[in-house]
Amino acid sequence: MDIIFAIIAYLIGLFILYVVIETAVRKGINSSIIGKFLEEKYGIKEEEKKSFLDNDLDN
Repeated sequence: MDIIFAIIAYLIGLFILYVVIETAVRKGINSSIIGKFLEEKYGIKEEEKKSFLDNDLDN
């Protein structure tokens, strides 16, 4: 039974780590000089994707 809880805790930790890294990379690229240059030159602007984490009870 302890092994199941350890596996679940490990998977939850990996998911949280994934969300943090993905958000940091996305915001880092979008706010960088190269990201701004590409947006101005090519007009490529990634639409803000709504995450299921954005739909919370506070909204």
